[in-house]
Amino acid sequence: MKVTVERAQLLKSLGHVHRVVERRNTIPILGNVLVRAENAKLSLKATDLDLEVTETLPAETATAGSTTVPAHMFYDIVRKLPDGSQIVLEADGDRAVLAIRAGRSRFTLQTLPENDFPDLAAGDMSHSFSLAAKDVKRLIDRTQFAISTEETRYYLNGIYLHAAGTPKAATLRGVATDGHRLAQLDLVQPKGAEGMPGVIVPRKTVGEVQRLIEDTDAEMTIELSQAKIRFTIGNVVLTSKLIDGTFPDYGRVIPQGNDKELVVDKKDFENAVDRVSTISSERGRAVKLSLSPGKLVLSVTNPDSGSATEELEVEYASDALDIGFNSRYLLDIAAQIEGDVATLRLADPGSPTLVQDRDDKSALYVLMPMRV
Repeated sequence: MKVTVERAQLLKSLGHVHRVVERRNTIPILGNVLVRAENAKLSLKATDLDLEVTETLPAETATAGSTTVPAHMFYDIVRKLPDGSQIVLEADGDRAVLAIRAGRSRFTLQTLPENDFPDLAAGDMSHSFSLAAKDVKRLIDRTQFAISTEETRYYLNGIYLHAAGTPKAATLRGVATDGHRLAQLDLVQPKGAEGMPGVIVPRKTVGEVQRLIEDTDAEMTIELSQAKIRFTIGNVVLTSKLIDGTFPDYGRVIPQGNDKELVVDKKDFENAVDRVSTISSERGRAVKLSLSPGKLVLSVTNPDSGSATEELEVEYASDALDIGFNSRYLLDIAAQIEGDVATLRLADPGSPTLVQDRDDKSALYVLMPMRV
C-alpha cells in the first residue's frame, strides 16, 4: 500500500475516528484504526464493538491496500506534523509496519493484520430518513443532559428516539430521563420515519454524533432497525448498536393538571439560582422557591456555612407556595431554554414541575422537587 494525503484532511478525519477508540483495550486490535487505500480514496475505520465510525477522504493512491495501526499514536503523529505538509503512508506486505513520511520526518508504526479487524455488520435497516444536521444537534443538545449515568438502569443510558404526535402533527421525539428530571423535544416528523420502532440510542453514540456535526447546514441521513442505527453526514458514517431494553412509559411522569403558572425572565432566574446556590452543600444542593403573587424568593440554608436569599419580580397570580429543587438540576434545565422567558407550571411541593420556553413549546422539561 502506498498513498499520499493532505495533512489537514487526514487530521480532521482521524479526529472524528480516533475518539471512538477506548484508551484501554483488552483486545489489541480495538486500539487500532483500519486504514484502506483504493480508487483515489483513503478510508479510516475505528470501532469499540458497540460503535463504528468510517470516514473517506480524497488521496493519491499509488498502490491499493489496507492495514491497521494504533489509533491514538497515529493521530498524535499527524497532529504534530507541520501544517500544509503532504503525508505519504506506505506499507510493505512482508513487514508488519506502516511508514509515515512528511517532509524530513519519518515514522514507522507496528501494524496488525486487517483480517482481524471486527466488522459491525449492520444488516438490513428497516427505516431511513433525512434531517437537517442542525435539528439533530438541537435534539441532542436539549435532551442529552438528562441521560442517566446509572449502569443498573441501563435502559435510561441513552436518548429514546421514536415517532410520536398525532396523525395531523406527527413528530420525531427524543426523550431522556434519569428519574429526577426528564427532557423531551419534538421535531417535525421527516418522510420515512412513520412507523419506525422506538429505539434507545446509547450515551456514547449520542456524544459522537453531536461532535460530528460541524456544519449545521448539512443534511444527515439516519437509518435504523430494531438493533442498530446508522448516521451519515458528509463522508462520515457512524453505525451503532442500540440499547436492548424497554424505555419506561415516560408519559405518566409528565404532569397534565399543574394549575399554578410562574413566568420568569430566564437570565435573571438562572443568575439568581446560581448566586444563592453558592452557599448550598455539595450533598444537599437544595434551593427553596417561595412563591407569592408577583414575587419569588429564592433561598438556601446550609447549617454548616450560612444562608442566602434573593427576591425576583415574576408573573405569578396563584396561591402562595413553597417548593424545593436541586439547584444543579434547575440550572441544567434553565440552560436549555432558548428564549428569554421561561414558564414553570407547578402543583404542590411534592409533585413534579413542568418547565417550558414560553414562546416555543417543542421542548418540555419535568423536574422532581426536593424536600426543603
